[in-house]
Amino acid sequence: MDLPSQQPSTQFLTLEESEKVDAALLSSPEKFLTRLTISSLKLLKHIAQEYGVAIEDLTTQQVIAWFEKDGKVRREQGLESAYLKW
Repeated sequence: MDLPSQQPSTQFLTLEESEKVDAALLSSPEKFLTRLTISSLKLLKHIAQEYGVAIEDLTTQQVIAWFEKDGKVRREQGLESAYLKW
């Protein structure tokens, strides 16, 4: 059965990645942190691409500014216009 495709912004872990985490010999808290870390890496890649810099060159202020901008888009234009869907 095919699952409906989601935009990258609404699904940070693919089904395959999630299955790999589930199969790992990790405790539940470790699996949660692993999922969070993989998702964070993908989000940082997106933010770095928007700024035109390498991930390692992102500054704390750039990450904060990106979240502020995405939050403003969500508040002013609605959930579907924002990158993060929450």
